[in-house]
Amino acid sequence: MLDHLETLAARVAPGDARWTLRAVDEISETLSVRQDVAEAPQRSRDAGVMVSVTRRGGLGHAASADLSEAGLADAFARASRMADAVAGRMVFAPEDLPAADARGRFDGAVQRPVRGAPLRERLDALRAVCASAHTDDRIVDWEATLMAVEVSQLLLTSEGGRTEQHWHVTMPHVQATAHVGGITQTRSSAGQYNGFCQQGGLEVLERANFASEGARVAAEAIALALAPPCPGGTMDVLLMPDQMMLQIHESIGHPLELDRILGDERNFAGTSFVTLDMFGQYAYGSELLNVSYDPTRAEQLASFAFDDEGQPAQRALLIERGILKRPLGGAVSMARARRLRPDLQGVATTRSASWNRAPIDRMSNLNIEPGTSALDEMIAGIELGVMMRTNVSWSIDDSRNKFQFGCEWGRMIRNGKLAEVVRDPGYRGVSATFWRSLKAVGDESTCEVMGTPYCGKGEPSQVIRVGHASPACAFEGVAVVGA
Repeated sequence: MLDHLETLAARVAPGDARWTLRAVDEISETLSVRQDVAEAPQRSRDAGVMVSVTRRGGLGHAASADLSEAGLADAFARASRMADAVAGRMVFAPEDLPAADARGRFDGAVQRPVRGAPLRERLDALRAVCASAHTDDRIVDWEATLMAVEVSQLLLTSEGGRTEQHWHVTMPHVQATAHVGGITQTRSSAGQYNGFCQQGGLEVLERANFASEGARVAAEAIALALAPPCPGGTMDVLLMPDQMMLQIHESIGHPLELDRILGDERNFAGTSFVTLDMFGQYAYGSELLNVSYDPTRAEQLASFAFDDEGQPAQRALLIERGILKRPLGGAVSMARARRLRPDLQGVATTRSASWNRAPIDRMSNLNIEPGTSALDEMIAGIELGVMMRTNVSWSIDDSRNKFQFGCEWGRMIRNGKLAEVVRDPGYRGVSATFWRSLKAVGDESTCEVMGTPYCGKGEPSQVIRVGHASPACAFEGVAVVGA
């Protein structure tokens, strides 16, 4: 599909304007076995183009699934009309945006593409994992799922830019629900919204220990149904990577998106407690907090070489030793913000959900850098607290500040040692102060590479894939919410 577009764009793109053409071809497949019965495979293919036109102080976009010469010509004509309609009425000068003249190719890490394996082989593997989750009559529901996505993207620009990128994404999932004595508890392999998501193929299943996850989640679901409720009160919490993933996502990632800071999202998903004057001096967390934007980690879900505006992407620290350094903002938002903060530095992380959405500021791979503490040391340093794993619920206010999160799995820590399992653990806090209570950051041995395929934002809505890598982290004096 992508091969002929360069020739067609040269024929129909406007000669009196700057323009871009971004084509996306995405193939996805979901296989699921529930209660040992294979469900119908879900397969889809979605392809089309988004074009933009910049001229005489205006910027317009238009999308089309018609990839013929006539379809592209119509898309460019519609984008041109939009650019003319808003000319002189924009809050920034689109001609001042940096040229998108990068050229290159990115091939995401993959060893064994999922769709390269026979369908029967993949279903048999799912049946085996699903069956292993039904270990006991107290397990009342159990399932195993495998999602695989292949994406090809081509970006062409009037400045001579040409970037081509390809990704393979694999998302395994196992879940079991136990019912014991009137108590129902669900345990999942990495979160009920697919927390273990990585780039790659069948090798991702090995990294996720997929074959052995059914027995583990079933045993832990029963243990939770038998466990006492988590007590409430002020105490320390030790958050494991599959919960840190959502903590990073909601209380660092979204607050640092520059369009939120500028107010663009306020009528849909809210704004941010962060303001432009905070960058360079605001203590976002304790000195142990180092947060990186890293599109270069091969296996991580949102790794790429160029963002969707064609800007080269490279690793950068957003928070260094607790101090807020830079936002998650692309070319458009940076052009606006630099009118107020000329010294502000951004990163190339403007992204779109598909061919029919214009790029906006998004988090991509957002990671906490490892510290120096071994897990045993962190546990030993807690007099009274709760280890929590795997997010199950979340609530956060419009400015991404006050939050409350619930987890699937809890285990008490008493006198520096792991104690009893507890069910329905949760905690609440305020982003502006919570990260300053960070008292220990796990070393590399505690790190896990996680992600979510379901980060929503924008109007019209855009749902994208985001990666988060984190070590275990300990926080002191947290408000723990019991069942």
